[in-house]
Amino acid sequence: MPNMNEILRQAQLMQRKISQVQESLAEKEFEASSGGGMVKAVVTGKQTLKNLIIEPKACEDVEMLQDLVMAAVNEALRISHETLEREMGNISGNIKLPNIF
Repeated sequence: MPNMNEILRQAQLMQRKISQVQESLAEKEFEASSGGGMVKAVVTGKQTLKNLIIEPKACEDVEMLQDLVMAAVNEALRISHETLEREMGNISGNIKLPNIF
């Protein structure tokens, strides 16, 4: 039977590392653009939109502008989310909890 104290220690270590990664990524910014750079979106690691830059030329067609905004924001959010998943995977892949069964 594995040592329960060791299991708890490993779980606490993993939780600390997860918290550190979340704090670190929360401060980072992720940028994506659409329409050849006519629309740029910047999101944080907390998955919030921080900045949206729209070139005046993109405002000529409202429907196109809506599509470009959605595309840029969704891509920036995807990049942010994938970065968080990758970092979390690095943590869980580096800590091996013993098999308790």
